[in-house]
Amino acid sequence: MADRNDTRASTDLQQLVLAPAHGWENQRRREFMYGLWPALIVLVVVTLLPTIYLFVTSLTPLNPTLPGSETDFSDPLQNYVALIQDGRVQESVWIQVQLSFWTVGFQLLAGLAVAVLLNSRSRFLEAVRTMFLIPMVLPPIVVAIIWKVLYTPDISPFHLFLNAIGHPMGAMITSPDYALWSIIIADVWEWFPFTMLMLLAALQMLPEEPLEAALIDGAGAWQKFMYVVLPLLRPAILVAGLFRLIDSMKAFPLIYILTQGGPGSVTNVTNWYSFMQAFNFSYLGFASAITVVMVLATFLLAWLIIRTVGMEVDVE
Repeated sequence: MADRNDTRASTDLQQLVLAPAHGWENQRRREFMYGLWPALIVLVVVTLLPTIYLFVTSLTPLNPTLPGSETDFSDPLQNYVALIQDGRVQESVWIQVQLSFWTVGFQLLAGLAVAVLLNSRSRFLEAVRTMFLIPMVLPPIVVAIIWKVLYTPDISPFHLFLNAIGHPMGAMITSPDYALWSIIIADVWEWFPFTMLMLLAALQMLPEEPLEAALIDGAGAWQKFMYVVLPLLRPAILVAGLFRLIDSMKAFPLIYILTQGGPGSVTNVTNWYSFMQAFNFSYLGFASAITVVMVLATFLLAWLIIRTVGMEVDVE
């Protein structure tokens, strides 16, 4: 009987002790949800609703000059059919692929090189490290204006130097051969600090054990970098590349200020073509369909890269 009473008393004591804990846990969850709901509401209003409206608009022949076109769903796929049949869309996609490939590639290479340089123990490099971030923190329009000056032969210091040494050069932004490369150079200059910052942070967080093991095995600096450091940096390189790949689809300010999609259609990337269709020709439904396809293509490409490259690291 005594044992039964002791057991009952112990159970009652446990319930008294655990009840406040469960009550506190439930209260904490409620407070967490109360704090989360305002952010979710803002996210829905700012992101989800415009995306839904964009998709709905792509199913209509919306044109401000045609009353009632915003509610005309008689042929919801007409914009997507026109998109597939429009050779200019296909051309703009190819130009966008070139721009994204070269800008992301050069930004990763330049960012990795500068990150490795800044990771060395040097007081001078630590002092000038902040200077590498200047292009990234400038507003994109300011960056575009800077490169507009640099690409203008009459006022550009670069062109004045070439003229002084007897090698004059025409404006890159008006040349069909160099216009796209002028956008690539400006975009790489603006955004390689982003990849540099991410890779520098990853370098400073590398575990010491694989590096020490490589030194003990007699690996040189190049071997240590190729077979130890680079595999360990692969997740950071993948994340930086994905961010820059997505942002490369939005190289609008540079094109708007420097080339306006020209000369001809040399720099007529997909988002610029969509902008022209929407605001120059008022084909808002068609432009919305182009944008929807761009968003879906970006998500699909990011998923394929993650699946193909992977996030796991195996260093033996």
